[in-house]
Amino acid sequence: MASARASAHGGRQGGAALPERLQPAAAGAPGGAAVAPLNKGRSRSRCRCRCPCRGGPRRDAPPLPQPGEAMAAGEAVTLQLGPYAGCVGSHWWGLQAAAPPGPAELVAGTLLRAAGGREESRTPRLIALELKGGVGSLGRGAVCPEAPAAWRGDVASYVEQPPAGGASPRDRGQRMGDASSDGKSSSGTSLQDATSAPAQLDVSWDVCSGSSMQVWSDYLNVQLHPRSIYVIQQYNHNGESGRLEAFGQGERLLQEHGCVEELEDRLHFYVEECDYLQGFQVLCDLHSGFSGVGAKVTELLYDEYSGKGILTWGLTPVIHNMGDFQKNFYRLMNTVLGIVHLSSHSSLFCPMSLNGSLGLKPQPPITFPYINYDASLNYHSSAILAAALDTLTVPYRLCSSRGSMMHLAETLNFSGRKVAAAWASVPFPAVNGHSLPDVLHAYQQDLPWKPLSSCREQNVSCCFAQSVVLRGISKEGHTSSCPGKQPTSPLHAFETAEQILQQYSHAVFPGAFSTFHVLEQPCMTRPPYPRFFSPLLTRQGFLLDKPTSYSAAAVESIPVLTSLQSSSVLHTLLYSLYKDVQKLNIRRWASFFSAGVEQADFHEAVEALRTLSQCYETGFGDDKSEDETDSD
Repeated sequence: MASARASAHGGRQGGAALPERLQPAAAGAPGGAAVAPLNKGRSRSRCRCRCPCRGGPRRDAPPLPQPGEAMAAGEAVTLQLGPYAGCVGSHWWGLQAAAPPGPAELVAGTLLRAAGGREESRTPRLIALELKGGVGSLGRGAVCPEAPAAWRGDVASYVEQPPAGGASPRDRGQRMGDASSDGKSSSGTSLQDATSAPAQLDVSWDVCSGSSMQVWSDYLNVQLHPRSIYVIQQYNHNGESGRLEAFGQGERLLQEHGCVEELEDRLHFYVEECDYLQGFQVLCDLHSGFSGVGAKVTELLYDEYSGKGILTWGLTPVIHNMGDFQKNFYRLMNTVLGIVHLSSHSSLFCPMSLNGSLGLKPQPPITFPYINYDASLNYHSSAILAAALDTLTVPYRLCSSRGSMMHLAETLNFSGRKVAAAWASVPFPAVNGHSLPDVLHAYQQDLPWKPLSSCREQNVSCCFAQSVVLRGISKEGHTSSCPGKQPTSPLHAFETAEQILQQYSHAVFPGAFSTFHVLEQPCMTRPPYPRFFSPLLTRQGFLLDKPTSYSAAAVESIPVLTSLQSSSVLHTLLYSLYKDVQKLNIRRWASFFSAGVEQADFHEAVEALRTLSQCYETGFGDDKSEDETDSD
């Protein structure tokens, strides 16, 4: 069983909201500044169904647990908005499928649903919005057949032509593309294979050649529900025209009645079958017009599902062509508007990218000491983010925990700090034959994890609160000293992994409110996960002194360490974006605003970004960081 420990100045158990006395406020009051939701109001008709989230429990719903009773993790609905979100999602669902059989430490039902009522066959509880041509390689076995529908009318099917250059790596002679499930959608279609029989998905393709992976469905190895894929027909995945490039385009798309109605129908379908809905996970492309889609989607969730958790992950691929100033301008504007609006309507928002910077000034991508990845391949970069995401979300998926998505958010989002930064060690450098104290003792000066939120790496920063997860490591037996012998370091005085992590965290981030979760279940890295690991790793992902005799393809699992933080580094990130926007002459870019964003609303969002950055000031060195940003 996995276990958790929470601490603040030495000890506090559980995942409850942080007491007011522990809420740090920045000097001069900016740290306590709150950012009001940018909710302009919508004239949509509200849902009249009796969903579980509105006080209308299912007829077969179990009674709520009584105080003191154990409560398994509730369900979450996941939304993937955009092509890169699909890349991360494909790997994430693959990690769920690769989980070992038998007793598990994570509740599979949090993310997956029983397909057709069969517990042994599970599909993601997923709604994925994609562009025309972005899901062309889904094969006949990729859509899970459900119970016969009550609808007796005609069902229209559409077959998408294969992309130029031949079939995709996972094509098996049949290609079912974008198909309508009910023929009623005006702005998009859903993916359904009405005639296929269950098929075992083939994952034996050559995953070593990442260049052959063109879209995320090329390496999707799980079956999807027919309602999962929603294809936006107005915009193209490829080509120079018809692209979803600007924030306003995405906002306008989700203001169309047909699109909103279709999205609500799919949400209600998944929500109504949940026994206990925790909330929603939103994976959203931050750099494109999908940031506007995400803004409207989170606003809808915020309005319609009050009290449920909304965890939003703003995803950006590694940017290579920094010479195209128009694309960089659009990317910066989409990112700024996305951060402000997505954080406003989410319980917690976290940008995730292997880019060294989200601003106009290029920075090299993040490197990992034991991964040889190609930053130009979304197939590679998204796999690293997926492994981190699968670990960051552990706190509300544990069998042994009463924590929820809302508990995790409330641990980090106090004092207006609704943006968090992600850090990860993928893989965690656990040395074969050494104890956890030995490993962490080597990182007294440098942190063991890398930034995944395009924050500048800092050896020392102020951390207000954090959620730390370590997986793939034994929880007991970490004492390496002989009885009666003086411990090598303070870390060696403890035996359990939770105690060791707690002691290490207190030394690195004194005063931070921290929660810790440790589980022995590693992150499984079987195909279609990329084969990009160092030859210094064993099959279980542990570090050796010299290269192994077998190839990197033999690494089947890895230990992972992550930290989701409310930290002062976010002041630098957010304020640098604010300064980048201030340097621009936005009057030169009428095309961006013609897509639907009013300049007055944009200026309001920029000021909201500045206010948000002030929530992470500490009064110790922040002025210096702003001066450094100004001098860039």
